Amino acid sequence: MSKIDPSSPLSHELAIEILNKTLDHLNLPENSQKIDEARDNVGNEMLKMMQFIFPIVMQIQIEVIRDYGYPESREGIIKFTQMVRNLEREDAEVARLHGLVKAYYLPPVSAHTSNESGEEKTSSN
Repeated sequence: MSKIDPSSPLSHELAIEILNKTLDHLNLPENSQKIDEARDNVGNEMLKMMQFIFPIVMQIQIEVIRDYGYPESREGIIKFTQMVRNLEREDAEVARLHGLVKAYYLPPVSAHTSNESGEEKTSSN
């Protein structure tokens, strides 16, 4: 595990390492149980997910990033998340892993079909 200077840019490799470690920690039995219990209570309601599941996931991620030299605070997680979001634009693996972390606290989004997106419907006459 590499300690970093949180003021320096985050490398793609380190972002992938941290995101993988976050996913590993999210899947630990004690953390899975907390998240599953919260999920059972909130269903797919986004507001409740953000209220009950998001803080659990963020606390786990704060504990992970602390091991890499980030401050164990709101500022530390904000800085890390901003750097990951910048890397997502350039690295599909960073985007995929960050998406997996976000899937813990965001409800699934259904894809719209072309008929649902406001396109004009045509009928065969």
